[in-house]
Amino acid sequence: MNPTPELAIIGGSGLYDMPGLEDKQEHTVDTPFGEPSSPVVVGTLEGRRVAFLARHGVKHSISPTHVNYRANIYALKSLGARWVVAVSACGSLREDFEPGHIVVPNQLFDMTKRRVNSFFDDPGLVAHVGVADPFCTSFSQQLHSACKAAGATTHMGGDFITVEGPRFSTRAESNIFRSWGLSIIGMTTSPEAFLAREAELCYAVMAHVTDYDVWHQEPVSVDMVVRTLQENTRVAQAAIRKLAAGLQAPECACDQTLATALITHKSNIEPAARKKLGILVEKYLSE
Repeated sequence: MNPTPELAIIGGSGLYDMPGLEDKQEHTVDTPFGEPSSPVVVGTLEGRRVAFLARHGVKHSISPTHVNYRANIYALKSLGARWVVAVSACGSLREDFEPGHIVVPNQLFDMTKRRVNSFFDDPGLVAHVGVADPFCTSFSQQLHSACKAAGATTHMGGDFITVEGPRFSTRAESNIFRSWGLSIIGMTTSPEAFLAREAELCYAVMAHVTDYDVWHQEPVSVDMVVRTLQENTRVAQAAIRKLAAGLQAPECACDQTLATALITHKSNIEPAARKKLGILVEKYLSE
């Protein structure tokens, strides 16, 4: 029997599959939150079982707003994932974060408006999860090292703002985000990071800088984004291989997030909620 795929990759724009996976199996996962963006492909990479999911679908047919983030994270959790690398395109709000660079952010600012951002959105079970530091620090450091080892100019740390999209920013918006001291801008890290925390997964982002948003000289365009992503895809794949080969269990408490987050007493939890969220909460309710 193949071991559980503890490492999961969420591929963003430009990364729709993971070459090099051996002994592949495709899983169509049914979740209480609907269908994930794509089947989850599980295979062996550098001797480690890895799960891969295409965030926007294998044909990039799902916009950032309509990605089923809850189903995606739930599917990876149900297959046994413990560590999730999210690969994302981003625009730079800093001169020194240049197109072609990779940023492993350490903070997140959510400006989305139309997304369900919690597994605990329905009545029956309430949880208040702490996300002061929304990315796993230990796992992020390992991802940063893997990106550097793959030859990428990589920055550790940065404040990542998620906007609703699918449009790009106005110049006024971009300049305000810069004045706030934010570092990079994208469309998918919220609510993905918050859901990963609720699912008690270690989550880190490999953000590929594709442009300078619109505050710089040349306005951002799809052609510009795609051109840079094509050049960075090889680096992303190499970094993931290095991460898979050398990954050590992160030194963190991500897998105990809900221990202090559940506020509804277990005797008051509605059966439907307990069933729906069992994969996330049952270990705390059975004690």
